[in-house]
Amino acid sequence: MSSTSQKHKNFVQEPMAEKPVTELAGIGPTLGGRLIENGFDLAYVVLGQFLVLKKDEEMFKDWLKEVCGANAKQQEDCYRCLKDWCDNFL
Repeated sequence: MSSTSQKHKNFVQEPMAEKPVTELAGIGPTLGGRLIENGFDLAYVVLGQFLVLKKDEEMFKDWLKEVCGANAKQQEDCYRCLKDWCDNFL
């Protein structure tokens, strides 16, 4: 886990509460804006989609690419962030 960003570390260490979608690792203002436009305004809403997709890495990454145009690194960062958060809290 040494290659994770500080943003990732901060996110996975505490409850999600009402964090904005841009708190997710890999999701900056541009992708965050696209997610918000598609109804995914809070991190827990993206988490809901992650869970609906049964935490499947390929399906989640494909969904993220479709909904907001995330590149491979952004997809990986966001997937890993949500997976690690689930491992800690679910």
